[in-house]
Amino acid sequence: MRFVSLGSGSRGNATLIESGETRLLLDCGFTAREAERRLGLAGVEPDSIDAILVTHEHQDHIRGVGVLARRYGIPVWLTHGSLNSGRLGGIPETRIIRGHQGSFDIGSISISPYPVPHDAREPVQFVFQSDRSRLGVLTDTGTITPHIVCMLESCTALLLECNHDPIMLANGPYPYQLQKRVGGQLGHLSNRQAAELVGILDHPGLDHLVAAHLSEKNNTVELASEAILTATPGMEARLTVTGQDLVSGWFEL
Repeated sequence: MRFVSLGSGSRGNATLIESGETRLLLDCGFTAREAERRLGLAGVEPDSIDAILVTHEHQDHIRGVGVLARRYGIPVWLTHGSLNSGRLGGIPETRIIRGHQGSFDIGSISISPYPVPHDAREPVQFVFQSDRSRLGVLTDTGTITPHIVCMLESCTALLLECNHDPIMLANGPYPYQLQKRVGGQLGHLSNRQAAELVGILDHPGLDHLVAAHLSEKNNTVELASEAILTATPGMEARLTVTGQDLVSGWFEL
């Protein structure tokens, strides 16, 4: 199994996961045209994608989902809450998932959704597994729960939100109510929260830690890296920080 970040941040998020002939797109917060361009940079044709999985209905995660699904006939897997939000437009084929349903398979990839605390209708995140490779994804949550820790144990790769530095958030351009939302229990993970989780989950089998969803106004690559490496000093060779405008290289598991 391998994966590539097509971009991550407040202006758009999308991740492609591949195993054998199976290709899954996790969220698409870019316009369809921009998503096609970024997929091209990763060497992937959109019509080769087997499914789109949606974490929640915020625009930076769903902007291009409906158009891609209609244009290429791609089924979309999402929760009732995300579907009933009415924000995705018409989708030809939908499959409903539930946060506690257990795992299901799409091609050669086993997918385990799990619920997270975020200010959306029915948000979920995912663990993807193929053979012994196990990719955990956690973004868009304001709190780390025991269930989240349980789901992300034993991952060989982790795509983890490092959204904001609390001091930058408090002194930044956001109005007070938005600061409270972002830093609240249904908002986004701070660097410190992410670092504490990495300290719990770090083990010899964790080959890749990919820091994601950094705020362009309330965080920096340096601050996110410093927080993680302070909590887990041996992580440096395994740590990559994604960018909003950057298509990462492929991470092989």
